[in-house]
Amino acid sequence: MIEVMLLESLSVAALIVALVCAVVRPFGRPEAVFAVPAAALVIVTGAIPLDDVRDEAARLGPVIGFLAAVLVLAKLCDDEGLFRACGTWTARWARHRPRRLLGSVFALASVVTAALSLDATVVLLTPVVFATATRMGTSARPHAYACAHLSNTASLLLPVSNLTNLLAFTATGLSFTRFALLMLLPWVAAIAVEYVVFRRYFAADLDAPTDDDGADERPEVPLFALVTVAATLAGFAVASAADVDPAWAAAAGAAVMAVRALARRHTTPTAIVRSAGLPFLAFVLALGVVVRAVVDNGLGDALGHALPDGTSLPALLGTAALAAVLANLINNLPAVLALTPIAAASGPGAVLAVLIGVNIGPNLTYAGSLATLLWRRITHHHEHDVRLREFTVLGLLTVPAALLVSTLALWASLGVLGT
Repeated sequence: MIEVMLLESLSVAALIVALVCAVVRPFGRPEAVFAVPAAALVIVTGAIPLDDVRDEAARLGPVIGFLAAVLVLAKLCDDEGLFRACGTWTARWARHRPRRLLGSVFALASVVTAALSLDATVVLLTPVVFATATRMGTSARPHAYACAHLSNTASLLLPVSNLTNLLAFTATGLSFTRFALLMLLPWVAAIAVEYVVFRRYFAADLDAPTDDDGADERPEVPLFALVTVAATLAGFAVASAADVDPAWAAAAGAAVMAVRALARRHTTPTAIVRSAGLPFLAFVLALGVVVRAVVDNGLGDALGHALPDGTSLPALLGTAALAAVLANLINNLPAVLALTPIAAASGPGAVLAVLIGVNIGPNLTYAGSLATLLWRRITHHHEHDVRLREFTVLGLLTVPAALLVSTLALWASLGVLGT
């Protein structure tokens, strides 16, 4: 009994250390510097058997491969000028009107998040939004916060939009297109709630006069990058229908862009490898091992009692709410790893409700998702003042309403389309 309690305490301590260091990043070191030793500790002490470590590595392997490919694809698209062109398009559409710019940013961030994952929105689109707002002579606040919120909320749509979706996709048992169809209405509903709240909350910023000196600039269309991204998205659906892992489609898209960039000497092999984010990939694998140890040593039983059974509307609402709370307590990646195996027993609808909770919930606190933490660092780099109070107030205004509306939409989609 004492040994079991020690293993439970050790696993929880390892998870806390990994997460706190991911948030704080002591000495500026990558997340993996602390997560990998934490994973090694739970393995060496026997908190997780080696067979379970191998199982977890096999389960996360395709997810990590996909993430690496998408990060490379997004970076190479940025090198081609895709995101700069998007910024110019939004400025032309806004035409001196901050409210129209907000609508453009919402549309653009939602599409980029869904197609290229939330990392592309945070790392590549956010700086473009800052530059666009500055060029228009308008406040960047509403548009920057929109990037943060939509990097989470708009990642509901596709299995490839968020690492949390990838981790849970296999457990749903759904095809790529079926997943997208079921999540389409919740995706639209959640984004609509965010947009309504942002329009009212930032009314003063959006009504201020502007001095736009770039609305007539014509962007150079990065046609090759656009076609490659479209083909890669189509490849996800085809791969899913053929029972092929989506990671292969992502790798193909990244390879096409990489060959072109290398042939034109716009990049180097070293830069391509660096853009894959190897330290972050190691962090994801190590975190998966630590979370598995925590779940197997007590957390799984506790969550099993707390998580509602079935896919009735009250059960879906309870599942989404619990997932949102857990995401803000221990981050959304550990939350989805812990909840997905339990929710899967109730069917695909319950797993999708978990995703609603872990994707929308992190807009409530900085620690809810790594994407939000990364966004915060980027805003500081651009000398934009991010206030904890304002971030929290926005979260309180959007998260409960978006959770409610999107879960209702999921329940309706399940009723109409089935699983």
